Amino acid sequence: MCGIVGYVGNKEALPILLEGLKRLEYRGYDSAGVAFIPSGGKIGVERAVGKVAELEKKIAGMQDSGFVGIGHTRWATHGIPKEENAHPHRDCKNNIAVVHNGIIENYQELKNALCARGHVFRSETDTEVIAHLLEEESASLPLEDRLARVAPKLIGTYGLAVLDARSPEKIVAMRLGSPLVLGLKDDEYFIASDPAAFISHTRDVLYLDDREIVALTPQGIQIFEGGVQKKKEVQTLEWDVMKIEKQGFPHFMLKEIHEQPKVIEDVLRGRIDSKEGLAHLGGLRDVEKKLREAKRLIIVGCGSAFYAGSIGKYMLEEYAGIAVDCELASEFRYRNPVFNEGTIVLAVSQSGETADTLAAVHEAKHKGILTLGMVNVVGSTIARETDAGIYTHAGPEIGVASTKAFVSQVAAFALLTLFLGRQRNMTSVMGRHIIDELAALPEKIRIILSQQKDIEKIARKYADVKNFLYIGRKYNAPIALEAALKMKEVSYIHAEGYPAGEMKHGPIALLDSSFPVIAFAPQDSVYEKMKSAIAEIKARQAPVLVITTEGNTEFSQGVDDVIFVPKTIEMLEPISNIIPLQLLAYFIAVAKGLDPDQPRNLAKAVTVE
Repeated sequence: MCGIVGYVGNKEALPILLEGLKRLEYRGYDSAGVAFIPSGGKIGVERAVGKVAELEKKIAGMQDSGFVGIGHTRWATHGIPKEENAHPHRDCKNNIAVVHNGIIENYQELKNALCARGHVFRSETDTEVIAHLLEEESASLPLEDRLARVAPKLIGTYGLAVLDARSPEKIVAMRLGSPLVLGLKDDEYFIASDPAAFISHTRDVLYLDDREIVALTPQGIQIFEGGVQKKKEVQTLEWDVMKIEKQGFPHFMLKEIHEQPKVIEDVLRGRIDSKEGLAHLGGLRDVEKKLREAKRLIIVGCGSAFYAGSIGKYMLEEYAGIAVDCELASEFRYRNPVFNEGTIVLAVSQSGETADTLAAVHEAKHKGILTLGMVNVVGSTIARETDAGIYTHAGPEIGVASTKAFVSQVAAFALLTLFLGRQRNMTSVMGRHIIDELAALPEKIRIILSQQKDIEKIARKYADVKNFLYIGRKYNAPIALEAALKMKEVSYIHAEGYPAGEMKHGPIALLDSSFPVIAFAPQDSVYEKMKSAIAEIKARQAPVLVITTEGNTEFSQGVDDVIFVPKTIEMLEPISNIIPLQLLAYFIAVAKGLDPDQPRNLAKAVTVE
């Protein structure tokens, strides 16, 4: 949610800021703005509602923007989308400009006090209080010291960057619960909420931790915590700008769907021992003994990560013999969860920054519980704050609706199942069988992707419907929810996912000839149960689209559409079965004239409640 980019160096700031803002468009936003300090020494600010292209029009041809600046894409929280509420925000004297991701929970109390002291506010946002609080600090203090004095007054979460016209070569930034990363390149320095903003310039990065303050100048960077300067290790990102380009695809979502065979290969690379039927997860090496002794695993996540965890629960209980609970992180943080001896908490998050999931990690750590992370972003907060973990190696995912990151999480759960199962009672024969099926998945996914044109035809057929119901059993029950989520996210069609056994407990009342049902019916242990559910649906005249095993002819009559997927073992069916439904959601969105990469009201990384 929202995006920050800042630049200090020897080049004109505005073009670099605009490029960075465009790279951050995938995060979801409704307005954009920049602040810069030209040679005259006064802060310039330009803002626009809508896409970054609207901001670009306003500053087209602008000369002498200076060599330092900050930019922002805003996703509205406090105050409707309008220019006055767009970032950056300034103080009364226009000396200070602030961009901010997160929420200041006590902003109204602060604002009331500031207004009583004579400050005049121009926006409805919570962010503006930061600029006015900085204004009250003595200008004789370095900007980083002023920010250090203001920060304790702020309750909530923030990643923020600040300019001051009286320190025209400096950006100061700080984070608490909202990510910030630094980019380093010779005499140029970048700050952003996501390295995608500057990846075309450098892959050398430093990740800020909570309560750290950084000062960026042409002479370098200085990081402080509690007034003490500290050094941090520079990391080099494994991906480059080509991975965040569309590379000939019309949308990132379609590109990322087609990347999934390689994603599976990357998740498995160097982690499987086909001879012994073992999984090697280096990120768990230091806690291997504790994992062997674990009695209960609690998986926490939100959205697609929660559904991946729900599939992981089935895998781990069936093959590793460990008790597993899977919980929504957004609810977990407001309960008083009971942690028995031998409990482990596993946090699942693509970004590694999901606010509710991170809060669940903090709760577990506060209770002395071992915490694990399953994340895609190296150096993310969850990756750094958990005791051990698994990287999913999906590469950057730009489309807001998760596709390849979700599949990588399910594959990572298969590896974790293999890892824990072989610690316990899983035989080497079963381990080798699972590995063989995992290794075969990339080619099977390619076979599914080869049906793209047929799925596009089906999508056009259903593009005008108002509702969908998705049903599945066992491993395909969570996939029904994930597939419904994809449809909701990108096509804005109402879609519900249900375990098929729940049909007669309510949802069947909805069905008629205008309410299509998508049924997962591969030839597995619950196949006959699914056939019965499909018969009940057809008796209500609802259209039925069936996902079933390649070569199955039982649905050649009696249903409206069939999509075939290659056979695999039950625990891996969710991976192959979700691919055609990702494509279906994508092509329905396109048929409706929608942008599947940037669904309305959604953001890629949910870093606030």
